[in-house]
Amino acid sequence: MFNDFKIQDEDRPAYIQVKEYLKRLIAKGALQENQKLPSTREMSVLLAVSRNTILAAYTDLEEEGLIYVLKGKGSYVAGVHRTPEEPQPSLQTDWSTRVSGYARKAVELDRMKNGIRAPRRSSISFTSIAPDEQLFDLDHVKRAFLDRMALEGHVLLNYGYAKGYKPLIELLKRYMEQKGVELEGKDLLITSGFTEGFDIVLSALNRKHGAVLCENPTHQTAIKNFKLNGFDVTGIEMEHDGIHLGKLKEALMERAYDCAYLVPSYHNPTGIVTSPAKRIALMKLMAEYQIPVIEDGFNEELRYSSSHALPLMAIAGRGNGVIYLGSFSKVLFPGLRVGWVLADKQLIDYLESIKRARSIHTSTIDQAILYQYLHNGHLDKYLKRARSEYKKKYEWTRQCCVKYLPDARLSGDGGLHLFLEFAPEFDTHELLESCSEQGVVFTPGDMFYTDGGGRNTMRIGFSRVSLEDIEEGLRIIGETARKIARKLA
Repeated sequence: MFNDFKIQDEDRPAYIQVKEYLKRLIAKGALQENQKLPSTREMSVLLAVSRNTILAAYTDLEEEGLIYVLKGKGSYVAGVHRTPEEPQPSLQTDWSTRVSGYARKAVELDRMKNGIRAPRRSSISFTSIAPDEQLFDLDHVKRAFLDRMALEGHVLLNYGYAKGYKPLIELLKRYMEQKGVELEGKDLLITSGFTEGFDIVLSALNRKHGAVLCENPTHQTAIKNFKLNGFDVTGIEMEHDGIHLGKLKEALMERAYDCAYLVPSYHNPTGIVTSPAKRIALMKLMAEYQIPVIEDGFNEELRYSSSHALPLMAIAGRGNGVIYLGSFSKVLFPGLRVGWVLADKQLIDYLESIKRARSIHTSTIDQAILYQYLHNGHLDKYLKRARSEYKKKYEWTRQCCVKYLPDARLSGDGGLHLFLEFAPEFDTHELLESCSEQGVVFTPGDMFYTDGGGRNTMRIGFSRVSLEDIEEGLRIIGETARKIARKLA
C-alpha cells in the first residue's frame, strides 16, 4: 500500500495532493475504520515527501473528521459511511431516447463539435476570428483586478444582481450614449457574452408568426439559436453596402415577421459595413412594417478608417423598437464573458427576470474587472494599438487575396476577417479538403447561409495568423483553387 502515490502537479501544494490521495483510499475502503495510519515520519518515507507535508495533510484530515488522533498512540481512520458491499441495482439509461428535440438539434447545429479540424499542429488556420492573445493588455487587466478586489473584494465574491454590476451598467450606458444612442426610456442588462443575451431576447419574444428576417449570409450562432428557438429564418441577400432593400421589402410584403436580426457594422461573415443612407432607409422600412430589430453591434470598434456610421438604435432616436446587443469579446478579452442588452425599459424588466431564472447573474468579478479597466481609461489606448495591428493584417490579407485568388469576389471593409465568393459551380468544401491535406484550413461559407446556399464561398479569419502564414496559406489556397477551377472548365 501507498506505493502508487506520485506528485501529479509540481505547482500545487504537496500536502493537498497527499490529503486527496489518502481521502481516496478511505473512500474506497482501502483504509478501514479504526485502522492505524503510519506515523508522519514513516509516511513521509513511504510517499517520498517531507514530514511537514504529512503533518499538514494529517491535520487537514483530522479537521475534516476523516481521521482521529489518540494521544501517544498515533492517527487512526475515522468511521466513514460507505455504500453497502452487497450488489446494488444497476440503473442504466439509454440517454439517446431520453434527450429532447432541442438537445438533438443543438448537437446537429454544433459547428464546434462537428466542425473543421486542423490536420496537424503546424497547420495555418484561417478559421478563427477571435482576437490575437499576443495583443492582450495583461498588465492593466491585472491592475484592474487588484484595484477592484482591494476596494470591494468581499462584495465581488458574493452573489451579484441579475441585472448586472451597477457601476458597469452606468459606464456602458454612457458608452452607448457616445455612439449617439438616445437613452430616455431605455435600460441595460449585463449578460454572459453576446450569445446569452441573444438567447434571452429570443426566449422573451412571442412566436406569433414564428418567423424572423436577417441578412443572408449571417452570423451562424444567430441561425443556430433561431432554429433552436423554433423560428423560421428568411435571409435577404446583401449588396456591397448592406442588405438589399428591394428584396427586403418584397419579403415584408409577403408575410409577417416577429423580428429582424441585423449586423450593420463589419457584418459576419461578409465584413460589409451598411452605408449610412441604407441604415436610414432600412429603419424607415422597419418602422413602416412595425418589425422590432435586434441589432448586433459586432466589431463596431474595429474600424480602420475615420468614418463611422451610427448604430441602428441611434437612428431610431427615442423609438423603442431596437434591441442592441453589445460585447467586447472580439475587441478586448473573450475570456471575460461580459456582454449587454440595451433596450426598452419594460423589455429589460422581462429579460432581467429570465436572466435571474437561468443563471442568477453574470460573474461579478468579470464585470468588475471590465468596469475598472474601462474606468481607468485603457480601452481607447488598447484599441489604438489593436486597430494598428489588425489593419496591417487586414490590408495584407486583401493584397494576398487579390494576388493569389484574383477570380474570387472579395468583400470585407474591416473587422477580423474577409469573405470570398467564387463562381457558382465552385465548391469550397472540395477546396478545403485539398488544402487541409497541405496544412491549411478555412471556414466554408455555406454555414452562414439561411437557405442552403453559399457552397462557393469562404471566410478568411486573419486575426491570429502571422503575416508570413497569411501569404503562405493564401498562396496554397490560390494554387489549389486554380487546379479545381481547371477541372471544372
